[in-house]
Order: sequence, then structure tokens, then C-alpha cells
Amino acid sequence: MSIEKQKLYNEIETLPEELTSQVINFIEYLKLSFIDAEAPESVTIKSKKDLKEKLQKGLDDIKTNRIYSLDEVFAKIDNI
Repeated sequence: MSIEKQKLYNEIETLPEELTSQVINFIEYLKLSFIDAEAPESVTIKSKKDLKEKLQKGLDDIKTNRIYSLDEVFAKIDNI
């Protein structure tokens, strides 16, 4: 275990029980923030307009039969 992780572990050990759920929520938030920063532009939603454009592109792809099976999609996700 790294020194930083050991220090974190020691801090967690001294927390009052009432704070543990807040700390867990914050850690999950940090992990998701890191994942979001690493995600490709094509899967990141930046605004309502961006969401609408990506949904419309998806609908257009369906209409033109540019689709993938679930297995193909999850295979692509595993490679991200």
C-alpha cells in the first residue's frame, strides 16, 4: 500500500460514523469525475443541446441501419 493510501486509510479510521456515508459519496464522485475526464468526446454530454444532437444522431443511425448489437457495444466499451 502506498504512503498516500495508508494515510487515507488512517484518516478514514478516525472519522466519526456519521461522516462515513458522506466520505463514500465524495470518493464515488471523485472516481466518476476521473472517468468522465477520460471518456471520449462522443459519449460525453456537455449540455442539453449536445444531448439532443447526440440523440438525433442515434435516431438517424437507426433510420439508416447503422446499428450495433449489444455484444458489439459492450466490446467497444471494454476497450475504452
